[in-house]
Amino acid sequence: MTLTNLVTIADLSDPVNFTFFLGTMAMTAASAFFFLSLNQFDSKWRTSILVSGLITFIAAVHYYYMREAATSGGVTTEIRYIDWILTVPLMCVEFYLILKAAGATTKHLSTLIWASLVMLVTGYFGEVSDTANGPALWGLASGLAYFYIAWLIKFGPLAKLAAAAGGSVEKAHKMLTLFVLIGWAIYPLGYMIGTDGWYDFVDGIGLNMDVVYNIGDAINKIGFGLVVYAAAVSQK
Repeated sequence: MTLTNLVTIADLSDPVNFTFFLGTMAMTAASAFFFLSLNQFDSKWRTSILVSGLITFIAAVHYYYMREAATSGGVTTEIRYIDWILTVPLMCVEFYLILKAAGATTKHLSTLIWASLVMLVTGYFGEVSDTANGPALWGLASGLAYFYIAWLIKFGPLAKLAAAAGGSVEKAHKMLTLFVLIGWAIYPLGYMIGTDGWYDFVDGIGLNMDVVYNIGDAINKIGFGLVVYAAAVSQK
C-alpha cells in the first residue's frame, strides 16, 4: 500500500482520521529519533532513552491498528487500552530511572506501576460500562488513582528524592511531573466526552473522544521522551 493510498483511505478531512494518521507518523518518527540517538549516551541515560523509544514505538504500532479500525467504522477502545497498559507503566519507569541514582527503589517503581494499572483498568471498565452510573463511578476510581500518582511525584517521596538530587535530575523530574499534572489531565476530558454521566455538558464543546485521546498521547508520549533526551544531553 502506497502512502498516497493510505492518505486516501484515511480521509484526512475528518479530524479523527487525521489525528490517527498524524499520531502514527509522529510516534514512528519519534521512535526512530530515540533509537538512533542511543549511542550518543553512556549507560546512565541509555536505558531511559531506550524506554522513551519503546513507548513511542508501541504507540505507533497500536495507532496503525486503531487508524485501520477507525477508518472502517470499528471500535478503538480495546486497542487503545492495550496500548496504555503497556506504555503508561513504561512512563512510570522513566521516573524511576531518572531518580534511581538519587535513591529511588523498586518499591517506588512498583507503587507507581500498580497505581497506573488501577487507573487504566477502572477507566476501561468505565468506558465499556452499560449501566447508568457505571462510567461516573469507574471514572471516579480512575481519577483517585491518577491523583495518587500525582501526589507521589509532586509532593510525596519521589518529589523529595528529586529535590535532594538537584541539578538536571530535579529539572527532568519537574518537567515529567508537569506532563502528568497538565498533559495527563487531557484524558479525563476525552473520557467525559465519550461516556455518559453528570458531565454530559462537555459534549457541547464539539470534540470527539478519539481526537482528544490522540492529542493527549502525542503530547505526553513524545514529550516524555524529549524531556529525558534533554536531560541526557545536558549531562553529556
